[in-house]
Amino acid sequence: MAWRSEVGRLSLLLAVLWSFVLPHAFGAGPGDGDPYSFDDFPMDEPITYPVWFKRSFLDIRSDLSEALAEGKRGLMVYFGQQRCPYCERLMRVNFGLSDIVEYTRRHFDLVPIDIHGIEEVTTPDGALLSERDWAQREGTDFTPSILFFDAEGRIALRLRGYYPPYQFRAALEYVADGHYRRESFRDYLARGENRMLFDPEDLNEEPFFAPPPYNLDRRRTAERPLVVFFEQGDCHPCDVLHGQALRAPGIQRHFADLDVVQLDVRAETPVITPAGTRTTARAWAADLGLFYAPALIFFDEKGREFLRLDSVTGFYRLRGVLNYVADKGYRTQTYGAWRSSRRD
Repeated sequence: MAWRSEVGRLSLLLAVLWSFVLPHAFGAGPGDGDPYSFDDFPMDEPITYPVWFKRSFLDIRSDLSEALAEGKRGLMVYFGQQRCPYCERLMRVNFGLSDIVEYTRRHFDLVPIDIHGIEEVTTPDGALLSERDWAQREGTDFTPSILFFDAEGRIALRLRGYYPPYQFRAALEYVADGHYRRESFRDYLARGENRMLFDPEDLNEEPFFAPPPYNLDRRRTAERPLVVFFEQGDCHPCDVLHGQALRAPGIQRHFADLDVVQLDVRAETPVITPAGTRTTARAWAADLGLFYAPALIFFDEKGREFLRLDSVTGFYRLRGVLNYVADKGYRTQTYGAWRSSRRD
């Protein structure tokens, strides 16, 4: 109905507006008020799940059937770790908000998976895998990761990493209201952003960013990996990344061994991609499906994308990724498998 469509557009607009109001309302310093700035080192104490998380026998097909029988829209599968600060942020901040909890419980059941767990899982496609093996198969390298399964058992949306409440609310509505059938999550969020006008602002600069022109063609093997920073002006999480994690000498030294480029996701800056395609920064970001800034996309010497950081990222997570790159782990293992091999 028309009124429901208008309510949906208003809800999305308010969610995007809140994304700009919230950081400035609480300031940009470290603390619980800023959703982008917190200590991301492993915690001393394990996480406690909310009591309303589903107690599952880990037969995901049965869990989905039970959710649908109760009139819900689908199933959320949460992939996490016991001492993950990003997971704790999701539990305490996002699931500490009554409207998010109420909306989640009304439309979905939520099943938790430990990415290091050994319990057997029956996946939606009928495979029998350990929690750990399923997590690696689904590429849940950065926790918390959430898979949204629709009524047909298809993945409607993947969230990899922690997203603050306003984007998390939008993700819930995107799936529950069936928008995933008609448009990408990026386009869904953009419809709210396009109704808000801001004066353009300059991007944060770093000494390791290569100047234009941006010829990133890697059809002829390059000498070292490439990382592309996709950013934008008016971007509080970009400011936090540059003002905190990227200030650390232990982080900066890694970029000396990489080709590093910064692109504005809203700009028509000419780019030749690693695959040799002529495009613009804006169009390439759209082709990559990016909906969060800053996003760091890593490519190997032959132009293959092997990892992306496109959610809230702090010092500890970024350091782990850069160690993986320096170790050349991307040549033989996914980041999740590499990290697990070092853990064993």
